[in-house]
Amino acid sequence: MSDSNTTTFTNPSIFILMGIPGLEVAHVWIAIPFCTIYTTAILGNFTILFIVKTEPSLHEPMYYFLCMLAVIDLVLSTSILPKTLIIFWFSYREIDFSACLTQMYFIHCFSVMESGIFVAMAFDRYVAICDPLRHSTILTNPVVMKIGLAMVLRGTILIMPYPFLASLLPYCTTNIISHTYCEHMAVVEVACDDITISNYYGLFVLFCVNGLDVFFIAVSYAQILRAIFCLPTKDTRLKTLGTCSSHLCVILAFYIPMIFSSLLHRFGHSVALHFHILIANIYLSVPPMLNPIIYGVKTKQIRGRLLWLVTHKRV
Repeated sequence: MSDSNTTTFTNPSIFILMGIPGLEVAHVWIAIPFCTIYTTAILGNFTILFIVKTEPSLHEPMYYFLCMLAVIDLVLSTSILPKTLIIFWFSYREIDFSACLTQMYFIHCFSVMESGIFVAMAFDRYVAICDPLRHSTILTNPVVMKIGLAMVLRGTILIMPYPFLASLLPYCTTNIISHTYCEHMAVVEVACDDITISNYYGLFVLFCVNGLDVFFIAVSYAQILRAIFCLPTKDTRLKTLGTCSSHLCVILAFYIPMIFSSLLHRFGHSVALHFHILIANIYLSVPPMLNPIIYGVKTKQIRGRLLWLVTHKRV
């Protein structure tokens, strides 16, 4: 593997992903929890898809959105973790320029899709709790499909400028990326030209897309909480709140590390680089693992179906 620090070039054919600089000696050990996370994410999300598909009582909008979330999580995990594990275990750090831009696109595209699905799930909970009599007429199967398609198109179109702008930049000083994957800002920061447009567009996506999603989710849950506290008995309030608890846990697990990681990349220059990269990996790797676990534990229908499958197979 050649060192490209001192090589002058305009269009590199490969980038070098360094993993977690400063923690190279611990890469083999760091890979163990990452491998566990990936395995759990794959098994958990496929289990959710299988349970919803085979259980007719779960063929409802909330579970359709949950299946969309599971598919997105599978793509996100597979876009990042296999290459990360190869870097950690085999020290194979090279990635083709086109493959790097493709990975960048998939990571950010499906992150935007996931954020959109959270908005759709919040809307579903809002209608189910605040206007339950109209839930089945508002969120019909065609409407759910249109919402899912809209979220896919939104992510596909909004993230297209990321790899396009990155491909136009000259990389004439280095092709070494201090990261475990081709994150947008990590890639454009190694360019030897002005990256203002890429930086501003990234901020636009962060605040005007993810920020608006957080706003709509907050508005939905403000209305949901108001409706819950108007219920007559404490038991009813707790039961209704329990139907939203899994969604709230998943939202917090996704948005808090995401916002923190995005702001660190742009404004946290005094923070240690390995901390940057660990947070970025947590933001994209941990939620796909946690989502099926949280929904499996918190959602009575999924938990019951899973227990039935386990006991039935044992018998």
